[in-house]
Amino acid sequence: MQLTLLKAKLHHARVTHSELEYEGSCAIDSDLLDATGIREYEQIHIYNLANGERFVTYAIRAEAGSGVISVNGAAAHKAAPTDRIIIASYGQLAEQDVASFEPTLVYLDEKNQIKRTGHAIPIQAA
Repeated sequence: MQLTLLKAKLHHARVTHSELEYEGSCAIDSDLLDATGIREYEQIHIYNLANGERFVTYAIRAEAGSGVISVNGAAAHKAAPTDRIIIASYGQLAEQDVASFEPTLVYLDEKNQIKRTGHAIPIQAA
């Protein structure tokens, strides 16, 4: 059996640009792509914390160190500059490989700079 698991995420990214008249995609600072292992043209899911929108697009590289997170094309209707979003990618694993798999989690500050990284979502007390 194949299972679909979270491969990587950028947590609390801030949208810096929303470009309607641009070929669809999401431009992401190259340093952030490298930190997560998300590849250019890889399918990504975006979850907008500001308005609840959830949508799928693909990643393209933006200038390294720029902090750019640009939601482009039709998806520009779903996210505006300053919105906080989660960008996630998923991968398929054989069931026997799941126990040893760890996702790459990258947590960002308000300027899309890396605050910390991890491989497990912290458990929060109720």
